[in-house]
Amino acid sequence: MSDLQQEETSSADIDDATLATRAADGDVAAFEMLLRRYQDRVFGLALRMLADRAEAEDVTQEVFVTAWRRLGELAEPAAVRTWLFRIAHRQCLVLLRKRKSRKTEPTDTVPETAAVTRHDPERAAQTGAGVEALRKALAGLPAPQRAVWLLAEVDGLSYAEIAGVVGASEQSVRGRLSRARAKLAEVMRAWR
Repeated sequence: MSDLQQEETSSADIDDATLATRAADGDVAAFEMLLRRYQDRVFGLALRMLADRAEAEDVTQEVFVTAWRRLGELAEPAAVRTWLFRIAHRQCLVLLRKRKSRKTEPTDTVPETAAVTRHDPERAAQTGAGVEALRKALAGLPAPQRAVWLLAEVDGLSYAEIAGVVGASEQSVRGRLSRARAKLAEVMRAWR
């Protein structure tokens, strides 16, 4: 058993900086731990931005292929999470730009919720309608606003982390997020 595997069994919370440093040095087990830690979150971001499962899977795969190849270039190993989200965000924007030139529109931006109670059909219908209304409201936001809202509200990133992901200043992120929240609050007023 490698040192990393022993550490994994004794402590599931090896910090990102340690994993990134080891993975950059070619430690496959460390990279696999990073993959397991962030794969679902990167996929979730891509799915919400693209609303297409196949494209989100492709983006997720590309993010981790890129990470494996370029992890050694990461200046601050502790920022690996933000770096992965930045790669995903850029990949999604490339696909969205291609879509725009093809004149296709995304139909969904939020994955289905599985927490609807089977025993309460009325509540299930209301929840489904609310989720659909949120999907439409998010689809109506400009891509930069939608991206910062998703990164803040769904992924829980700080303003500084979001700024690093989207390549904008923190002030710009705050403005985009404020406009996105205001627009969503207006559109979703009926669902309060």
